[in-house]
Amino acid sequence: MFDERFLSEMILSLSPSDRAALVRLAERYQGEPYAQLTARQYMAFARTGERGAMEAPYFQRRRKLIAAMMGVCAGVEPEQNLDAVVDGLWLICEETSWVVSAHNGGEHDGVEKREPVPLPDPEKPYVDLFAAQTAMILSLACRLLSERLDGVTPLLRRRVRNEIERRILTPFETRDDFWWMGVIRRDLCNWTPWIVSNVALAACVWVDDEARLEKLLERASVMVGRYMDGIPEDGGCDEGVGYWNLATGAVLDFLQLLETRPNARFERIEKLRSMARYPLDMWLGGDWFANFGDCDARPEVPGERLQYAGRRLEMPELTALGARFRGDPVDPILDTPQLSRLLNNLANPPADAGEIEPPAEAWLPDLEIRRLRRSGATLVAKGGVNEGSHNHNDCGGFIYFAGGEPRIVDAGNMTYSRKTFSEERYSLWNIRSKYHNVPLIGDFEQAAGPEFRAREVVPTGDGLRLDIAGAYPAEAGVISLRRDFSLAANGALTLRDEIELSVPRAVTETLLLRCEPARRGDALVSGPVRIVPDGPMEVEIEEIPVTDPRMAKNFPGSLWRAAFTAPAAQQHRIGFRIDTIPDVE
Repeated sequence: MFDERFLSEMILSLSPSDRAALVRLAERYQGEPYAQLTARQYMAFARTGERGAMEAPYFQRRRKLIAAMMGVCAGVEPEQNLDAVVDGLWLICEETSWVVSAHNGGEHDGVEKREPVPLPDPEKPYVDLFAAQTAMILSLACRLLSERLDGVTPLLRRRVRNEIERRILTPFETRDDFWWMGVIRRDLCNWTPWIVSNVALAACVWVDDEARLEKLLERASVMVGRYMDGIPEDGGCDEGVGYWNLATGAVLDFLQLLETRPNARFERIEKLRSMARYPLDMWLGGDWFANFGDCDARPEVPGERLQYAGRRLEMPELTALGARFRGDPVDPILDTPQLSRLLNNLANPPADAGEIEPPAEAWLPDLEIRRLRRSGATLVAKGGVNEGSHNHNDCGGFIYFAGGEPRIVDAGNMTYSRKTFSEERYSLWNIRSKYHNVPLIGDFEQAAGPEFRAREVVPTGDGLRLDIAGAYPAEAGVISLRRDFSLAANGALTLRDEIELSVPRAVTETLLLRCEPARRGDALVSGPVRIVPDGPMEVEIEEIPVTDPRMAKNFPGSLWRAAFTAPAAQQHRIGFRIDTIPDVE
């Protein structure tokens, strides 16, 4: 558990590069005032669906507070930065709610969708992801700088403690109707371990009554257990590697905290082992990962957490993977500020990266994801089901990775807005099946819901076979739609679709490409990738400028949708050979 002794020992042992990172962080925010956070900014989500108006100043306050703390620790104008810590603690305590506007919604009794509520009710505190994370940040600030803060006034830490008690700990102990607790709903997601790990850390800082603390941690353990009960046996995270950071990664945070407690036990190690391996199975090479659903192609990967998992779970391949993704020690606060992760980065030096390559193959039978790597090319194909908060309509979709980059891609995630988790979700282009690597039956795309899923999903020695007829609405008239992926030893991919329809319809095969394609005879060439259909098909090319800033971090410039259309028929036999051209970069 982090404390003042930890802080003093850590500062003395910091490497020159880590100390320099803290200095840069402190200096970056030193001349920047704390942002205003107004009612109008909070109401923007209810009025227009915009999250950033409220979240930008909200997270700036927390980053500046952490930067000021690090300035005190690193000796960067410590008195000035201590005053900035005091200001930050006081400002955040003065906020009406620590819940972000996108998560503000009435009684929170487990109803999945609600109309947005313009402003929070301070008499009905809710615990969302960022309220819990705020409690963690404030708790660690008060613990690590306790003597310095009390030297200003003991009132400050007392105020923080009271706010955390009122907003976080008491609701956590006395409410059962927050959906992420797993009492009224069992379809849990990253919210559960992310919230619970931060609440538990705050409790360990502030709760002096040992009996109360043990009861609270036992309650937290039950919630984490409910979350793990819902994880498939293959350990796969249907929210993607980007969410592993604060799903399995947060379970690891909780495990690490429990291990500081006397007589604490964590009884799900084997399940956790399979969960921990998931990023390795999805790693394509470099900083690229298979990114189905709301996942970035180059997600934030917590290298230190992977290293911790490797050491704790005796999985050296994870230790090596984690070493590759350590990055700058202050990286964890650049997204949603995770002070505990920053401290873990500083406290646990990088391990020797060693030699590691992406696995040659993997099969996740519950998620129905098959990956295969041969001669520098990787196929990742999926079956799955079109449901879930982070789902895209992509049963039968795939990614083709060659030459160190994805070439036939999944566009992945965009900046969240009110549409993202509403009835309008499937109006977003990156979520619709029309912009995934799956067929379009006439004008019919795949549909969303638990009944729309792949069937007969079977891994083969060189790929995957499945039937995705069930992913389409009944009106499309799809009797069967059998896909067969085969990756040859030389890295060439063969894709075949056998389609039977109740009425004649045209079929359009979509391939979402990273590079602008050009026709060369019967082939379409996109960067180093050559795509050759089995027979003549009409081809239309659509440029998709990537204007969303989140997606642009992964795919700057444009993506390209190649639509191969076969004329109307009741039966279709469509095939492609996809390979690389060695002399094309």
